[in-house]
Amino acid sequence: MSRRAKAVKRQMSPDAKYGSYVLSRFIKKLMLKGKKATAERVMYDAMDLVGERTKADPMEILDQALKNDTPLLQVKARRVGGATYQVPVEVTPERGQFMAIRWLVGFARDRSGRSMAEKLAAEVADAAKGEGNSVKKRQDTHKMAEANKAFAHYRW
Repeated sequence: MSRRAKAVKRQMSPDAKYGSYVLSRFIKKLMLKGKKATAERVMYDAMDLVGERTKADPMEILDQALKNDTPLLQVKARRVGGATYQVPVEVTPERGQFMAIRWLVGFARDRSGRSMAEKLAAEVADAAKGEGNSVKKRQDTHKMAEANKAFAHYRW
């Protein structure tokens, strides 16, 4: 990371089907080995499954899932005088969204059986309801930050 100038943010293009920048980020996180068309197909199949199962707009379900997953606090390691402290810091909205997407995709991959589209649809639906492993991860992150609140004065 450069110490001289801020990195320039590149503008992303929205996805083809829904015109959403969030879904575009989701597809890029889902992609493996540069196979974007495969990632798009999996994501769109998962969105169709979510729409069928919940009888609601899949984009609203995805937004709700991301809102339930997005952390507000996280801990960062800070070394002070030979000791390493877990210092709670606030998460920027963009970083929080990235973490939520990463957790959703990761926990969907960890689910057993079936196709990736079905696993992803199940994880998104669970997260929208406030259940699932990705929501538990967010709660664990908040608990860790709350437990280390005493070291907040080491924030930088």
